[in-house]
Amino acid sequence: MRVDYSYGYPTIIHKYDKPVTGSSSSYAPGNENLTNPSMLSLVVKEGVLQRQQDTESQYIKDWVIRVFESSNPIVSPDPHNRYGTEPFYSEPAYGYHLVVVASPNADDTFATISREQWSNVLLVIQDRIRWLYAQKGVAYVTVYGDHGRLTESADTHPHFNMITLRDIPPIIKREIIAQHKIQNESGSCPICRIVATKDNNARKILHTDNFIAFCPWSSPYPFSFWIAKRKHTVSFVDITQREVRDLALILRATLGGLSRVVEDVSYSISFHLSVERKSSKQIHWHLEVQPVTKKWSGMERGYGIYLNDTTPEDVAKRLAAACKKELTSIVGIS
Repeated sequence: MRVDYSYGYPTIIHKYDKPVTGSSSSYAPGNENLTNPSMLSLVVKEGVLQRQQDTESQYIKDWVIRVFESSNPIVSPDPHNRYGTEPFYSEPAYGYHLVVVASPNADDTFATISREQWSNVLLVIQDRIRWLYAQKGVAYVTVYGDHGRLTESADTHPHFNMITLRDIPPIIKREIIAQHKIQNESGSCPICRIVATKDNNARKILHTDNFIAFCPWSSPYPFSFWIAKRKHTVSFVDITQREVRDLALILRATLGGLSRVVEDVSYSISFHLSVERKSSKQIHWHLEVQPVTKKWSGMERGYGIYLNDTTPEDVAKRLAAACKKELTSIVGIS
């Protein structure tokens, strides 16, 4: 991990290994030998989910969700690189990199897996976040998933990456500072204010009992949206199973709606979470869905000013109609 000597931005120098080519994904059932052994495999037996894991002599079969250490990790608990001195500061890219395979079906996407499967995926992510924060040297756990040919995903099989860092990532740091500043000045959380204000209705996409999906006021990418809890909450791992099912429903409906509106859409899902330890660095956690619909210009790459050729209000109208249809079909099926 190198740190820029002018601005302090971190960059992980990571050799990219192309995935194994063949007739099926390396994450698909039957290819368990192409990955590290699972530390957690969920298996349905007699209608009940059971927690199992691979051994040196046996791979668990008929799994519905599988978690293992990445074979091509961005960070490592045993890095071989050394510290560098100023102005060329670098440090070992220490951490854990887990892969959560979200479905045994390689043809599935985040927009097609069932609500029940989404619930199980979210519960597994909760479980692994708790486990990762119990490990040494973990300051923050990132969780993200990529879908589509325009993202940098090495394997198209639906999966999430969970990567730990020894410091809080820059965007989360900025969110912490901004949220605390606004809360100290106004007495209320900025996301709570956005969710509650009537002015946000023009950008609202969908809501459930506990969650709301909306396009940000200053949306950096076309068709991007957030999913946030309607009531103030700082801990993702503490939400109940009922709330997890509700989050699964709105995720499935909004991603399905996005796929209806934008053909062959590519996107990333990132979890913007609080530090799940006793800390003042708490934020109103939320999920961000960032579609990749166009190339960046010099304004974005060189100056950090985003150019968006669609208004969040127009996008919200289109997504709202599609997501409501998707929600109706999901509820009708279940």
